[in-house]
Amino acid sequence: MAFGETPMLARLADHWWAIGLRGLFAVLFGLVAFLLPLPTLVALVWLFGAFAFLDGVFSLVAAWRRRAGDPPWWALLLTGLAGVAAGVISFVWPGITALALVMLIAAWALITGALEIAAAVRLRKEIEGEWLLGLSGVLTIGLGALLVIAPDAGAIGLVWVFGAYAVLFGVMMMVLGYRLRVYRDRLRSADRRLAA
Repeated sequence: MAFGETPMLARLADHWWAIGLRGLFAVLFGLVAFLLPLPTLVALVWLFGAFAFLDGVFSLVAAWRRRAGDPPWWALLLTGLAGVAAGVISFVWPGITALALVMLIAAWALITGALEIAAAVRLRKEIEGEWLLGLSGVLTIGLGALLVIAPDAGAIGLVWVFGAYAVLFGVMMMVLGYRLRVYRDRLRSADRRLAA
């Protein structure tokens, strides 16, 4: 290990290619999300379904093999049954699952927006600029209303937001991978000069 090099940095630099590859896959996923939003949405719903199903199965196994001090068996049983049911519904009716996700986000936006407006009204005598909080509440309620009015567009919009995140994340990971490779090469050449 060279002077000033930490074990974590050395490990990352040695595996720069894995970080770059991770970024490349994220960029590719993001591009697929933009070009094929409906299949991407279905794939995400199925991925959630697989997770929920497996989580439910493990909860059922935990309920069956419960030991003293574990949560009550009936709570594990109900959690397991709910997970298995959510997984099956996700595979049988992916559209309903995607719609439920959009409606959950819409409900969150409506409630959060209303609370932000209420907080702005309460704070109007205590701070300046409370109107910004109120305005953010109005925008949040607007988002919730749009998702309720056009849930299909909301689902596609969520895929696009996720795709944009994946592209940005991927580009940053690829840049990091490149910088780690340059760092590793610089350390190796310094070590060769010291050895000579």
